[in-house]
Amino acid sequence: MNSTIKRQKTLATISIVAIMFLFLTYNLLFINNEVHALSKYGSRGSEVTTIQTKLKRWGYYNGVVDGVFGSQTLAAVKWFQSANGLAVDGIAGNRTLAAMGIYTSSSAATTTSSNSTSDLNLLSRLIYAEARGEPYEGQVAVGAVVLNRVKSSSFPNTIAGVIYQTGAFSVVSDGQINLAPNSTAKKAAQDALNGWDPTYGSIYYFNPDTATSGWIWSRPYVRTIGKHRFCK
Repeated sequence: MNSTIKRQKTLATISIVAIMFLFLTYNLLFINNEVHALSKYGSRGSEVTTIQTKLKRWGYYNGVVDGVFGSQTLAAVKWFQSANGLAVDGIAGNRTLAAMGIYTSSSAATTTSSNSTSDLNLLSRLIYAEARGEPYEGQVAVGAVVLNRVKSSSFPNTIAGVIYQTGAFSVVSDGQINLAPNSTAKKAAQDALNGWDPTYGSIYYFNPDTATSGWIWSRPYVRTIGKHRFCK
């Protein structure tokens, strides 16, 4: 009888240990998926929905926003990656997600503390690429336009999203966005981030001497700074 009881207790202990092991393994996998959320072909969920929504808004994706990472989403992600100088692997990893203005818990630990620095660097590069020959106020103005777009419901809600939006800035497609900004561009970016807006809320600007779009001339004019005409 004693041996039977001991055997039953041993089996019960083994069962409890096995259940605890499975529980811990499940939680570790769940946490790992949440922390290292890398949406790719076959993935499902809210992150995929966000990716599809943004890519559809920017013209990369024409499918249904259903939260399923299928062949159309794969093609759209690859197109976005190609257009923005990223590794074209079809996987929405941290760099691709950051370019879309999406930050998962995987990048939270890395990006939360460096978000402001990353924004400053990216905005500085955009200002340098777009307006390095402009007066200082004009450089701040270009940064202010980006920030005004972030605030507008008509544009992506992050600096990276605005800058990398399809067709928004020619310096992205021609690679000038990757030029190292000088100290003036960095200071202009910081002034814009600090709230200086010489454009008074403008969300567009263009050079009247080189503009080829008739549509841009229809935007309500605000003011001219240097060679750029700012409008809403």
